[in-house]
Amino acid sequence: MNKRVLFGIALLLLAGGTYLWWQQQQAAAELVLSGNVDIREVNLSFRVGGRLQQLQVDEGAQIKAGQVLGRLDDAPQRNAVADAAAALAALQARQSMMHQGYRAEDVAQARAALDARQAVLTDARAAWQRQQELAGSGAAAVKALDAARSAHDQAQAQYQAAQQQYQALSKGYRPQEVAEVDANVQRAQAQLAAARLQLADTVLSAPANGILLTRAVEPGSMLAAGSTVLTLSLSQPVWVRAYVAEPQLGQAQPGRKVWIYRDGRSQPYAAVVGFVSPTAEFTPKNVETTDLRTAQVYRLRLIVSQPDAALRQGMPVTVKLAQP
Repeated sequence: MNKRVLFGIALLLLAGGTYLWWQQQQAAAELVLSGNVDIREVNLSFRVGGRLQQLQVDEGAQIKAGQVLGRLDDAPQRNAVADAAAALAALQARQSMMHQGYRAEDVAQARAALDARQAVLTDARAAWQRQQELAGSGAAAVKALDAARSAHDQAQAQYQAAQQQYQALSKGYRPQEVAEVDANVQRAQAQLAAARLQLADTVLSAPANGILLTRAVEPGSMLAAGSTVLTLSLSQPVWVRAYVAEPQLGQAQPGRKVWIYRDGRSQPYAAVVGFVSPTAEFTPKNVETTDLRTAQVYRLRLIVSQPDAALRQGMPVTVKLAQP
């Protein structure tokens, strides 16, 4: 075969291989996907029920984190706080009394009563002893002896009771009583904290920046705890949900930079691949790709770095992967 022919064939093969390699590189560098903007929404509600007193925002308003959006009539909650505070104050007063023990005046009074009973017991014992010495055989003598013994026994019992009362007052309250009042104080503190929390929950504040989408109720409405009052579209984060086929999966690794294009704007948004689904799924019907609808794909979550208000929920976008 002519050398020129062989050389020509070699050039053609080289050119064909180079072209195929170039096409593969272009396809890898310019992988284009379709996706939709995915913005998180929050249904805002009061944690307590009651009558809606006011709403301070309307649909379409720009909302800042911490901004007060609405209030309930808080009269029931304020009354509950006052009741819980009074109950706690009463228990704390009793707690202080039980920790300090009985008053010194009460102990002194019990001591004086004990001394008086001691004196009575001493006199009764002496009278009984005299009757024992003077006891005769007559009925009168026996009766007098019995009366003296009875008086002695009664005086001794009263002395023992006074002694126990004095010892109890000297030692103070029992440990079990002190522990009980301490536990009751802790319970009252928890009840007061719960009442104050419910009072704070009558104010509805924005959890994050965003745009108010819907206003479901109006002032004067009776609301149950947890019923939706407002719906907030969050400004951050703004994600794009896209899908990549398995052959291109290796190009869409987490951290890979991508460009997001929307209709009506030539300047793309910068984004990165934040999440790649570990499981395959069938292409969703709302994703327009050139592949078959039944092809299995992997879901991507793309995090937009500097989104603006033009990116709206569900908006279709085009995703182009930047060169690594």
